[in-house]
Amino acid sequence: MATKTYIQAIAEATIEEMERDKAVFTMGEDLRQSVYGATAGLVERFGEDRVLDTPLSENGFFGAALGASLCGMRPIVETVTSFLWVGMDQLISQASKMRYMFGGQAELPVTFRVRMFYARGAAAHHSDRNYPVFMNTPGLKIICPTNAYDAKGLMKTAVRDNDVCLLFEDGIALSSRMEVPDNDDLPDGELLVPFGVANIVQPGSDVTIVGIAGGVQHAIDAAKVLEAEGVSAEIIDPRTLVPLDTDTILKSVAKTGRLVVVDPAHKMCSAGSEIAAIVAQEGFWDLQAPIQVVASEQINVPYSPALEPLIYPTPEKVVAAIRTVLD
Repeated sequence: MATKTYIQAIAEATIEEMERDKAVFTMGEDLRQSVYGATAGLVERFGEDRVLDTPLSENGFFGAALGASLCGMRPIVETVTSFLWVGMDQLISQASKMRYMFGGQAELPVTFRVRMFYARGAAAHHSDRNYPVFMNTPGLKIICPTNAYDAKGLMKTAVRDNDVCLLFEDGIALSSRMEVPDNDDLPDGELLVPFGVANIVQPGSDVTIVGIAGGVQHAIDAAKVLEAEGVSAEIIDPRTLVPLDTDTILKSVAKTGRLVVVDPAHKMCSAGSEIAAIVAQEGFWDLQAPIQVVASEQINVPYSPALEPLIYPTPEKVVAAIRTVLD
């Protein structure tokens, strides 16, 4: 087992999948310069035909990736959340609908690696956490790895999947480290994390905390504070939002009777809101207290370094929500 950063895990997954399958290639802006670290050395290793630097035109190269996938290729597209809006027509009007509208005759095995940089003074245009928008769009798979192990395993699974996958990489977690097994240490020779299977980060009996993306770390930090007071928190990381492992969440709530959801996205119509709605509908009689959702305030992200931190979830806000459901 080697300790690796989140971004190192993504890079390893990319290299392994490009070596395994010649149909896999990567494209995006400034890949040769590897501005964010995941594509360093790829052009030297695989050549310019499989590492494509694109123009600053998301609507154009998103469409090119979809076209390539329809012809048997498996593109990995690197972008950032704010630029998804520029390619929205390709994602919503084409990527999400083609397989359905062609009666299953078309497959679109495209993986979009979407970085979320927020809480870093990037202001409103470049601080989006917009995965809930795409949860609302049938035909897309939404993945949110929160650590290096899942980043590698879910990335490899996404590249092999025959649907369009949006893999949202939380910028706060990119430099985080954890142990990731080498392929030689695995019984099947490689790390693959299945979609739709949540990770129980830690077991507990008093309250269920579901953390999404960066919300997982807030949940862990809050649980440590309350552990000293004798509170046992069960923390669940869904890993994928579409498909969503509702069974694991409902079983946990049936045990604890309480639910707090931590979501870095804006609260209205968020992933947190959807999880709360599912539990309220399907697990109502297990609840001993109203569900609490800790999410970002419903305002645009301010540039001010004094104001920006106030809108996001924090461990302190999670602690307060847990105290509410325990009262």
